[in-house]
Amino acid sequence: MSANNFVLRSHGLVHRILRLHRWVVFAVQVSVILAAGLTAFLLRFDFSIPFYYVPHMLAAAGIWLLVKYVTFGAMGLDRGWWRYVSIHDAMRLALGNAIGSAISVPAILLLAPPGFPRSIYLIDLLVCFLLTSGVRVTARVVGEISHLQTTGKGQKRTLIYGAGDAGVALLREIRQNPALLYDVAGFLDDDRRKAGLIIQGSKVLGDGEALPALAQKHAIEMVLIAIPSASGSQMTQILRRCHQAGVACKTVPGLAEIMEENNLARQIRDVAVEDLLGRTPVRLDEDRIRARLEGKTVLVTGAAGSIGTELCRQIARFGPKAIVGFEIAETPLFYLEREMRARFSLVPFTAEIGSIQNTARLQEVFAAYKPDVVYHAAAYKHVPMMEAHVFEAVENNVLGTRNVAVAAIESGASDFVLISSDKAVRPTSIMGATKRAAELLIQALPSGATKFVSVRFGNVLGSSGSVIPIFKQQIAAGGPVTVTDREMRRYFMTIPESAQLVIQAASMGKGGEIFVLDMGEPVKIIDLARNLILLSGLRPDEDIKIQFTGVRPGEKLYEEINMQDEALAPTYHGKIRIFTGNGVAPQGMAEWVRRLEIVSAQRNLGEMVLMLKELAPEYNPSPATLRRLVYTARAMAATA
Repeated sequence: MSANNFVLRSHGLVHRILRLHRWVVFAVQVSVILAAGLTAFLLRFDFSIPFYYVPHMLAAAGIWLLVKYVTFGAMGLDRGWWRYVSIHDAMRLALGNAIGSAISVPAILLLAPPGFPRSIYLIDLLVCFLLTSGVRVTARVVGEISHLQTTGKGQKRTLIYGAGDAGVALLREIRQNPALLYDVAGFLDDDRRKAGLIIQGSKVLGDGEALPALAQKHAIEMVLIAIPSASGSQMTQILRRCHQAGVACKTVPGLAEIMEENNLARQIRDVAVEDLLGRTPVRLDEDRIRARLEGKTVLVTGAAGSIGTELCRQIARFGPKAIVGFEIAETPLFYLEREMRARFSLVPFTAEIGSIQNTARLQEVFAAYKPDVVYHAAAYKHVPMMEAHVFEAVENNVLGTRNVAVAAIESGASDFVLISSDKAVRPTSIMGATKRAAELLIQALPSGATKFVSVRFGNVLGSSGSVIPIFKQQIAAGGPVTVTDREMRRYFMTIPESAQLVIQAASMGKGGEIFVLDMGEPVKIIDLARNLILLSGLRPDEDIKIQFTGVRPGEKLYEEINMQDEALAPTYHGKIRIFTGNGVAPQGMAEWVRRLEIVSAQRNLGEMVLMLKELAPEYNPSPATLRRLVYTARAMAATA
């Protein structure tokens, strides 16, 4: 009989048996209990039972059958799915047999003829445990055989990188799922103590350094990385090893991601640049967040942007009364509305088009919905572009923030959260200076019914206009990938992580705080570019060239987290800290904003830069802005 025919026949046999599962289990349990009792007597009397002890055997058999079947039923041992028997099931079987045997002893002493052999009790216990365990293991073996696949067309010779729990679970899933076209040749693991071990029938062939030789020896086409706890540097090293060996690689994510789908095999995906950062999953205090959001109306400005969109998704998880998405960009808002209504049908979502610079429109929307919580994510954020559009940056990021804050106060909102940036720390750009001004502005607002807080964080991976989409476009076009400077470094977070921590930080706010999210270690942009090229299956500097274009106006080589006059205060959450520093008196801020509006209307660049530096003395204008100031001054002098 061929292997394929054997597999098909055994597979069909298993399905026929499963249709009669309950009756089959009943018959097997009865047979096993009776067989165990008979075997115990045969072993006790060297396979020749004296006629005198036959009544003892018959009485004991009846008692064992009744007591053990009832005990097994009470413990659920007759309802197990033997196809997936495990060590846990074996421990329950041992306990069930022990309880059944213990209950049987007084019954036998009372009902069986006198002179019952005492050694029979122990022998029956051991034999019954072996038989009840053995029949389940046999069922599992038959089930495993029914899922065996012969190596055929379309299957990829595969190594699993990681011989831990995730790797073993992945191997088991591959064997049980005929749709997965992976032919596992063995494991790789960097723990050299595991070398040579055989796990679930597959051998640990070596560590990562042996990958090129093993790939050639076993004709490996694919490596599945099953190390959910791997750090960014570990993932980068594994990626480079796979590239050197000329094999493709995919990864298995962490438990949090797996639980979303509850299927390990479906979670096998390409290695993403986020994996190389080694960001650990965010643990939220959901009770505290729910207390702030459940049953509340939440308004998000800039709702169709990268952060705004994710904020809407995350907020919807906590049962708000309604979400209002305020956005000036029509098309992204249209798609966000469709997504929210499809994914979160129980949470009413309303799309409202408008600009935060339009006070009448803001008052109209706030009066209509009376939001309890406001997340202010609308802002101009592109550093070089804002260097060229100073007044637009000020009018949107500073005066627009003032407009939203005033509308929140007038409508009776309880919480206002400003989405700020690490570029507000010792700013060298107009964008950073305006975000710092916005922080100081909401700190200076009178502390009344509305609590104002700011949340700072760094760059967000994959956000529109960020470096990752630009790199991907350049790689798709065949290069070159452009990097401003070899030493350029940035902090990075994923979009879901940043949104979750913003919501968590906002739940802590008592008013006036600036929360800073833990962004890990800064990443060199050149390393990010090289890793992204590797993830595309290409070779940096060979297939795709990297060009250095120079630092752009307003950019720093290194971003900072806090200023010298700001003190660090921890919170109960390990990824959120509070910075406190010198603020501005409410009266002084009101006067400054009034003058800012006048200067903006006059389009006086020199006065505008001076006003930003007056409010934030740590602001250091970029050379590009200073050159514009000199040029403007000369032009005015020439026309005077």
